[in-house]
Amino acid sequence: MSETAHDKAPELLGHVEALLERIDGLADPSARETVTEAVQALLDLYGEGLARIVEAVSERDDGTMARALADDELVSHLLLVHGLHPIGVEQRVQGALDGVLPYLESHGGDVELLGVSDGVAHLRLQGSCSGCPSSSMTLKLAIEEAIFKAAPDVEEVRAEGASPAEPGEPGLLQLEMVKPAAAPSVSPAAWAMAGGMPQLANGGVVLKEVSGESVLFMRPNGRVYAYRPVCPGCEQSLELATLRAGELTCPGCGNRYDILRAGRCLDVPQLHLRPVPLLVDDAGIVKVALGAVA
Repeated sequence: MSETAHDKAPELLGHVEALLERIDGLADPSARETVTEAVQALLDLYGEGLARIVEAVSERDDGTMARALADDELVSHLLLVHGLHPIGVEQRVQGALDGVLPYLESHGGDVELLGVSDGVAHLRLQGSCSGCPSSSMTLKLAIEEAIFKAAPDVEEVRAEGASPAEPGEPGLLQLEMVKPAAAPSVSPAAWAMAGGMPQLANGGVVLKEVSGESVLFMRPNGRVYAYRPVCPGCEQSLELATLRAGELTCPGCGNRYDILRAGRCLDVPQLHLRPVPLLVDDAGIVKVALGAVA
């Protein structure tokens, strides 16, 4: 689909929402009912047309066209409305979890999809976030946003905690996420665009302003991680910190932080960096949830 078509979609959606609000505000109940019935009839008509298109494509496609349709956000939502999405709900949820896995791993955790039934996605969180300052809400934000975006037909996400990864360490907190009737609890505006991070191609760290706030990005193992850029030991900036094999060393006090384990300090156990929830889309674009930092 062309860039022009993509740019036009939000405008069209906004216009439709405004018209629907005007319909709901009609004073005459009979007129409101007639207009609503006409809108539903149009939806049914276009749904029938989409069904025939999908059927024709499925008879001739090797999977390439189905994937292209599923990857287009607008087309994907239209197919979901009419129950015609070519990708199963479990496959879409698994893809969403794969995208958010780097952030979970930065908390020393992992996630397993147990299944999806009756609109509920059942997950199992694995690993440990012992010593991590982030509450379950930061994990909830990342998982919830990813799943509800990829699978709007999922109404609820239930995640059970797992056994500790190491003796004496508590398991991840149990999360229970319920999708509100109107929209996900994390709106697209809650996630700030950070970009593609080409500066991290050769390693190191990058301090970047995102929506007016400073965030420290790094890619120690091929995956991007984000933290607040202040050392909790000496309160100096970590912009000039050195990164070696997942260990970030503060240039001021020399404290070392384990980037792969939620920023735990290897020298002073009670210290830790502040992780920032992060998502990476299929194009490699990084988004962060600044308001979700613990």
